[in-house]
Amino acid sequence: MKVPVAGERADGKAPRLAIYDWNVTDTPWQGDTVSLVDAFRRGERSPAEELTATFDAIDRSNLNAFCFLDRDAALATAKNADVTRPFGGVPIGVKELDHVIGWPDTDASLVFKDRIAESTDTMLMRARAAGAVLVGQTTSSEFGGVNLTRTLLHGATHNPWKHGHTPGGSSGGSAAAVAGGLVTLATGGDGGGSIRIPAGFTGLVGLKATYGRIPRGPGASFGNLTTTIGCLTRSVRDTARWFDVCNGHDDNDPLSLPRVDGWEAGLGTVPTRGLRTAVVPNWGSAVVSPAMWAVLEEAAEHLIDIAGLRRVTDVDMTLPRLGAAWSISGMAALAYELRDYWPACADILTPEMRFGLQRTNGLYGTEARGKFEARRVELNRRMAEIFDNVDVIITASNPDVAFSAEGPLPDTFGGVIAGAGNNGVLTFPANIYGNPGISIPAGTVDGLPVALQVMSRHFTEPLLLELALAFERSRPWPLIAPH
Repeated sequence: MKVPVAGERADGKAPRLAIYDWNVTDTPWQGDTVSLVDAFRRGERSPAEELTATFDAIDRSNLNAFCFLDRDAALATAKNADVTRPFGGVPIGVKELDHVIGWPDTDASLVFKDRIAESTDTMLMRARAAGAVLVGQTTSSEFGGVNLTRTLLHGATHNPWKHGHTPGGSSGGSAAAVAGGLVTLATGGDGGGSIRIPAGFTGLVGLKATYGRIPRGPGASFGNLTTTIGCLTRSVRDTARWFDVCNGHDDNDPLSLPRVDGWEAGLGTVPTRGLRTAVVPNWGSAVVSPAMWAVLEEAAEHLIDIAGLRRVTDVDMTLPRLGAAWSISGMAALAYELRDYWPACADILTPEMRFGLQRTNGLYGTEARGKFEARRVELNRRMAEIFDNVDVIITASNPDVAFSAEGPLPDTFGGVIAGAGNNGVLTFPANIYGNPGISIPAGTVDGLPVALQVMSRHFTEPLLLELALAFERSRPWPLIAPH
């Protein structure tokens, strides 16, 4: 059985997608989501047998990618799947921090291990209406607060490219499930890099959309106005189809954006030639592994060449530092959620969450809030100035390859000491500013994936998908980790 590769074609024409000859039904589909739907429609595979193969593979897996399975409900849905719908019959993973009525609502924490969700998120209702089969929950970091997936509730989740390494976080279980060949698509959320970071660590496509592109909730709090939701996928067209289905305003989220159509149909049509781009190895003052950057810089030059971009080097790309105000205000929101349990619950929190609450206890107030807003304004102004001079920013998704699945967060990157705070520096700016960014698989270092992060102005996700598609077509990447 051939391992599929994104963008590959057997007929010698412009590469788009691998051709498969599937003679087995005891293995989940190893291609992308769109090709699975096509196989359903051709009658080559049924949603029920695909779901059975999926559950069997999850049961055999040592990745710890799933923490809850809704077997009976999923099978009933699969048996009645309408494969004419965009995701008709496709099993998908649901990030542990998302909500499905009747499923666990734990926030990946022992504190809430017995809590049950009382509503279903708008994104998942739309996915269901489009035919998706919700398999169960994929593991997350506790409260989505750290970029590795290891909790006291579920243990450590592993990277399918190299066991013992993290798939990242907080959407780490989703990344492990998709890259590990268990499901073709899983949901994710990105409040500080939690889609792009795990996508980068596992060789997947991870689009953080413009803030509000897909509505959150019902019942989601706004917090620092940084969190967007979406998916982790094996191909660009899978991501485009997800946004076709899930984007658009919902009254439960008054900050969500109006609907935009044509995401998948528009692939291959967005002009890129002549757009100005800056390649920034130290985006946000990050320290990036020199060995990894050598691979990514060549990949960036390749993307510039194939897309006809124009590289500019005379633009000031420095950003203001946010300081501790962002983390202090985030921890204040968590402290409120844990108000009836803290500090008695300290010993059943992950070390990162416990340390964050202890370190920021009593620090949040009018001064901290004012500093955060002042720094957001400063960053907004700086980002606007940058996008006056460039159309596209290219950097890394992560400062180094995936680290230990058990942690702790690394403080050294390719031999360069930079401190643990360096881990999310590359991704935070797009969350604060609210503009889109995408992680594109770009190669490997020491047998682990590395990825380009490409960012653009608000509302220009189709441009990012176009650039990712150009890279996918010219340098097809493995859709799943090598077995």
